[in-house]
Amino acid sequence: MDPPVITEQEFSLFQRLIHEIAGISLADTKKVLLVGRLQRRLREHRLGSFGDYYRLVSSGQHPGELQTMVDLLTTNETYFFRESRHFDFLRDEILGKRREGKNFRIWSAASSSGEEAYSMAMVLAETLPSNVTWEVFGSDISTQVLAKARTGHYPIDRNEGIPDACMRKYCVRGTGEHRGSFLIAPAIRQYVRFAQVNLTRPLTSQVGSFDVIFLRNVMIYFDTETKRKVVANLIPRLLSGGYFIVGHSESLNGITDRLSSVRPTIYRKP
Repeated sequence: MDPPVITEQEFSLFQRLIHEIAGISLADTKKVLLVGRLQRRLREHRLGSFGDYYRLVSSGQHPGELQTMVDLLTTNETYFFRESRHFDFLRDEILGKRREGKNFRIWSAASSSGEEAYSMAMVLAETLPSNVTWEVFGSDISTQVLAKARTGHYPIDRNEGIPDACMRKYCVRGTGEHRGSFLIAPAIRQYVRFAQVNLTRPLTSQVGSFDVIFLRNVMIYFDTETKRKVVANLIPRLLSGGYFIVGHSESLNGITDRLSSVRPTIYRKP
């Protein structure tokens, strides 16, 4: 039997649904991607059309399947020490010029499978004095990538970008059946916490406050209104004097006037 073909009307229903849930604007050019990622779910539930699957996930009766759909449509590529200049800035300008304080918290707000959060942790472990307590908080809307992030277990070819000294100090190479992979060492993992957060929804105070927030390479998927909403949700969680860092292809121009630009992609809260 031929796989179901998605109609324009069905695709627009999914566009609206993923925008409503996650704030993501799914371009018309992403139709093939959506079909490719959801086809298996139709087979799993023995459904004859994408319209049937839409009715299943939007009914409110199957929250687990709705989360699976979100996981499949929001998973983004990431890697260790991506856009390395931001990590240099974190080490040299933020941590290197820090005058006081016994606690330091940093948030990887779209952490995907954890590479960004663990990269932050390596920088903090290398740079902060031993009398400073610190925490890295990683969040994502996808439960699937968060489960992977919590394991701290990656294929060995994902270690590109990790400085050799950090690789030796903070990563454990797999042996035997785990050969060809590596594990983030427990000494680092104990300071990194992951949780599901929907950035388009108001945030509770349980998230806490942060000295630095990375919101990188996710706003490219949002329309202007959603960008404003997300940034407005995050700013109250940033301490005064704290830094807000976006991806190299992103900008907060026209998005908020509550942060001042330090240099391209790096902002500070007065």
